[in-house]
Amino acid sequence: MMSQTRKSKITIHDVAAEAGVSFGTVSRVINNDVHVKKETREKVWDVVKKLNYVANRQARSLAGGKTNSIGVLVPDLGTGYIGEIVRGIDAELSLADMDLIVYTTHRTPTKEANYVANLASGMVDGLLLVLPREPQNLIETMKQLHFPFVLIDHQGTDEDCPAVGAANWSGGYNATEYLIGLGHKRIGHITGSMDLGCAVDRLAGYQSALKTYHLAESPELIYEGNFDQPDGYEGALALLDLPDPPTAFFASNDVMAMGVMDAVRSRGLRVPQDISIVGFDDIPQSSLIRPALTTINQPLEKMGRVSTQLLLKMLENSEDKNARIELPTHLVIRDSCEKPPKT
Repeated sequence: MMSQTRKSKITIHDVAAEAGVSFGTVSRVINNDVHVKKETREKVWDVVKKLNYVANRQARSLAGGKTNSIGVLVPDLGTGYIGEIVRGIDAELSLADMDLIVYTTHRTPTKEANYVANLASGMVDGLLLVLPREPQNLIETMKQLHFPFVLIDHQGTDEDCPAVGAANWSGGYNATEYLIGLGHKRIGHITGSMDLGCAVDRLAGYQSALKTYHLAESPELIYEGNFDQPDGYEGALALLDLPDPPTAFFASNDVMAMGVMDAVRSRGLRVPQDISIVGFDDIPQSSLIRPALTTINQPLEKMGRVSTQLLLKMLENSEDKNARIELPTHLVIRDSCEKPPKT
């Protein structure tokens, strides 16, 4: 058994010796190299935890080895939604003369867990997580390590979780109310991933607007999506095939709304003459497509800026770590909606 003095000087070489692998293998595991066998990866991480190597690296960082970098976990880089948030983060970090390291998780919980463990080991000074898939364990890990983090567009697991989001409920309500005001009574809703609070709140806003205006809530008009464009396409086709199809759609994000547009056209229908469509996010592409998409604007670039400002403030004062900020949303009226066709 190692002495207490020896424990306080744990190095990557100690981890390699204990695990019976090379220094290079440990380095690849810590940096999440996909070419390491699963069995080897698990063995190395077991030793890392056993020797408390993560905590030791963090201690050395606090002793004066700041990385001057912030890590950002995002689901992917394929949408304007992510691009706008990262643009805000990058702008704020540039002002602070700090570097940005982006990791894509592709909504895979194991990747999220590995990245968080690696980054919180001292690779970066703080972490921003955009729409993490299963945040409970990640948050617990970071809290145990006293590692600064902020969730973006996710409420987290409790009131003590630092988070920056948007007014999703009122956005869902306003989108639905606008369609009702145009005269639509059968409004389809394509939800986002229902394990995410933003999707739940947008659905709740939709349902509340129907109730406010005494319209029957029809479960068959709700299609559960996953925030991806094919969900909008498949969901719209399914709802258009109903005996009494909707005359309008509210999609939980703009990407799915674009899928709805494709589905409507595939059936020989027109937007907005036959079917009206409202999205959510107001990504840059929403104003460029034809017809331009009516949508709910959530300030994505500002969300990135505010979350970064919050994290940097936490780095200066570790006690200031429980802020929860909700930014307003608003309806942006463009060309994808009009009154329902006369029957």
